[in-house]
Amino acid sequence: MKKTSIILGKTVQKLTRLRGNGGSALPGLIIERRDPNFVHDILGKLPHGVVVVSGTNGKTTTTKMVAELFEAQGLKVFTNNTGSNFVRGVISAILKNIKVSGKFDYDIAVLELDEAHAVKFSEVAPIDYALLLNVQRDQLDRFGEIDHTADCLQKVAKVAKKAVILNREDPRVGKIEAKNTVFFGLSDELIGEFPSDDDLLTAHKTKSSTKPALVKLEKLNAKATFSIGKDEYTTPLKVKGIYNAFNAAGALALIKTVLPDSDNAKLIDSLASIESAFGRGETFTINGIEVELLLVKNPSAFQLSLASFVDKDHDCMIAINDAIADGRDVSWLWNVDFKGLSHVKVTSGTRATDMALRLKYDEVETGAVVEDLKAAIAKLTRDKERPKRIFATYTAMLEIRKIISGKSIL
Repeated sequence: MKKTSIILGKTVQKLTRLRGNGGSALPGLIIERRDPNFVHDILGKLPHGVVVVSGTNGKTTTTKMVAELFEAQGLKVFTNNTGSNFVRGVISAILKNIKVSGKFDYDIAVLELDEAHAVKFSEVAPIDYALLLNVQRDQLDRFGEIDHTADCLQKVAKVAKKAVILNREDPRVGKIEAKNTVFFGLSDELIGEFPSDDDLLTAHKTKSSTKPALVKLEKLNAKATFSIGKDEYTTPLKVKGIYNAFNAAGALALIKTVLPDSDNAKLIDSLASIESAFGRGETFTINGIEVELLLVKNPSAFQLSLASFVDKDHDCMIAINDAIADGRDVSWLWNVDFKGLSHVKVTSGTRATDMALRLKYDEVETGAVVEDLKAAIAKLTRDKERPKRIFATYTAMLEIRKIISGKSIL
């Protein structure tokens, strides 16, 4: 039965590719309906089990960090790096990597899953470890209010068989209950740099949690300092943004939970070489101009990006779309403080006008409003004297990345 499913799935994948379709979801959808136990039967045999990474912000880069850290420890890692985090997307990724004989030569699975899809995944597959990052308002028209999102993560935590790694500083994640909980966190010195969703809506400022953390981000300037147990380690990071440095603490806590005997110094050295996932601080060069692309999805992500990346040496563009994958409701922009921006050269995307209006209320000088992304990038890069930085919502980021990669804008 399993071999038949594998052959069928691989055949569908090949046919969809021949038709010019990447086929990320269709083969998985077919096998999901034909063989409901497929994922459980394949992933349930992995020696080190299944890791799920979930939460509102930072899943993609954190999953990449976790996978590469495990690989540096000598494990063969299966991950759903196709970008589809439905159950069917995981199935399609399995089909791509499994042999027709059924051989699946991996030691551990590290899977990025949206909160709601993680619950669905837990119904059809084993979860050994869960790394739960945060709960922020994100795509509310898809997943509902943030308390519902927290409930989804609680359900995932409940079924994790071995351990759940929690962000102790997030007021909703920190109180999630599980059989075995491990925490990562921030020092008192840094807690004010990472506003929670509640902090952005009120004058309240969160204090660092007193729950014991296996790994903490202690300091962050030109380098990052982490404490692992009682020892501290300082390292430069290639992953960009203060939020990625914090999520790196979660990645380290996960590795130490799964592989408690792993060498701390080697882990830190491995962490230093990991780069951000695509669209999360990628830098492109167009005709000699450096263009940096940053994904922003909700108030917290945008606020942290502004704190991490805004400086006077870059020309800035903000691209806001309202497709389903972005979330139709962009009223969250009013919970972001843009006063630290001195100037935005271009606003773009389907909600370019809304973005320009929001900047006006924070008295940020704004240049052109150009809804068409290709035309907006051309305008942004016309001046070749300064590097450029683009903040973009999800679908805008994907389109911009295609435009920039093709270099077809000038």
